[in-house]
Amino acid sequence: MRAISEGVLGAVLAALVVLGTGTAAGAAGEAAGGPGGRTVGVAAAGGEADMGEADKGQADLAHHGHVSLWGGRVGVWLVTENHGPSDVADATVRLAFSVPMAGGQVLPPGCLWSGARVVSCRTGALPDGGAAGELALDLRAAGLPQELTVEVSTAWRAGGPDGNPVNDRHRVLVLATGDPYVF
Repeated sequence: MRAISEGVLGAVLAALVVLGTGTAAGAAGEAAGGPGGRTVGVAAAGGEADMGEADKGQADLAHHGHVSLWGGRVGVWLVTENHGPSDVADATVRLAFSVPMAGGQVLPPGCLWSGARVVSCRTGALPDGGAAGELALDLRAAGLPQELTVEVSTAWRAGGPDGNPVNDRHRVLVLATGDPYVF
């Protein structure tokens, strides 16, 4: 039953990430685990209406890092940067894998499963010219794939338009060699 409720929670939170609202995130966390349940704050309550004027300006988010695949394990190392000119109050990066990941894996704080093949992670505030700390994932695939693809993209961000959306969308083919494939 807990696995089903966590799956439903993941789907609800993923929808909130995509829609850019977080008003139900606290309630969903309490429903899944009681007070202090596993909740990821993915957006400011109330969405864009509660953002300051500085957050509505244009900002250029970029995701860079590398992915490795070896013996059924997938390693992802990622840094999100804001090239400005405005600050970003919060953002969510989405990692979509072409093969399902093994169930029951615990993710770092600020991340959640959006499905068997998708992980969504909160970046936190990104000032103009700033970067989020490195996100490191060590996952197990559901099997021993010889290759997979990873799609990295911004699922949601506070504020106005991204002046260069090309550098926050990547599709990486990764072979099971253990080598880092850079994006």
